[in-house]
Parts: sequence; C-alpha cells; structure tokens
Amino acid sequence: MAKKDKKSKKAAVSDPLPADYKARLQEAYESRIRSSLQDAFKIKNVMEIPALTQISLNVGLGDATQNPKALDAIAEEMGKIAGQKPVITKARKSISNFKLREGVPIGCRVTLRRTQMYEFLDRLISLALPRIRDFRGISDTGFDGRGNYSLGVKEQIIFPEINYDKVDLIHGMDITIVTTARTDEQALHLLREFGMPFQKN
Repeated sequence: MAKKDKKSKKAAVSDPLPADYKARLQEAYESRIRSSLQDAFKIKNVMEIPALTQISLNVGLGDATQNPKALDAIAEEMGKIAGQKPVITKARKSISNFKLREGVPIGCRVTLRRTQMYEFLDRLISLALPRIRDFRGISDTGFDGRGNYSLGVKEQIIFPEINYDKVDLIHGMDITIVTTARTDEQALHLLREFGMPFQKN
C-alpha cells in the first residue's frame, strides 16, 4: 500500500500544467504588449507582430572530460533552473591540443518553448538578474541583427532554485532569446515591454 502511495505522489508532482493555464508574461503579451508593438511599428498584418518563439540555455564545461561528475551536477542544476531536463552536448570533432575526442560530453543545453519559456523569462527578469552583484542593467548590444538576443550569466547561483550551500562549482551560462522580430529595434522594444532591465543610455 505504501508503494502505491509513493507512486501516486510522484505522479502528482510530474503532472503537466492545466490546459488553460497561461504564464503571467504570456497574458501580458496577449493583452497589452502585442498591441503596443503593432502601434509602435505600424504593423497591419497581425501575423507580423514580433513574438517570442524559444529561449535556449547553454553551459559548456571545459574540463568535463576530466571531471564527468561536475557535468552531472551542472545538468541537475540546469534542470532545476529551466524546469526541463537538459540535453548533454558532445564534441563534434577531436582536438588534440585540448585533449578532446569526438563524441565526448562537454556541456548541456535546454530549449524552452510556450509556457515554460514565459515562466523562465519571468523568473530571469524578476528574480535572477536583480540578484547580480552591483547590477545596473544588461547591455542592449547582444542582438544578432535578426531580432534575437543573447546574454551571458557568470554565476548560476543568481537563480533562486539553486542552493548555494550545495554548489561545488560556480559556472556561467549563455541565454539566447529567439523572436520573430524582423529587426533588432523591434526585438528590443518587445523585450523592454516584457520588462527586460536594459541599461539606460
């Protein structure tokens, strides 16, 4: 009987969100941000209004070949931060100078879409970034010319999901926000409307 109870509890924890659930930033986009973008850029076709499509998190560990346990710990932390199991990335080719062989695990990544994407962005903006020491905003120079934005985080401990006392290795990660914006100007406006704390010029 006890085993059955444990299984039911485990199932309850892993249950997906209700079908009608919407993240706070998702509701903000649909109710306010979308129309703001349409007005600001005089967009006639609603299908051309900039929107988020995915957010990618990537961690590369240089000494993963020498310390595979560290990579396991990083993957576990990334799972907590993203709310989704990460994929282990492997070397595409061998590089003798770095003692790297093709197919050896060297990092991990996560790609978030839909509700999980909005939930992560909300936590990044509201909780994680403000915890950076001497934080004065993020740079607006991280756009790639095609409406996508990338930033680097130096320490994973800024995320509240990470228990500092249980961290063995401080590491950073790259975060890429992919949008349908046609220009960096549109993407900047979109992210500002979401509340991204860009530095004031």
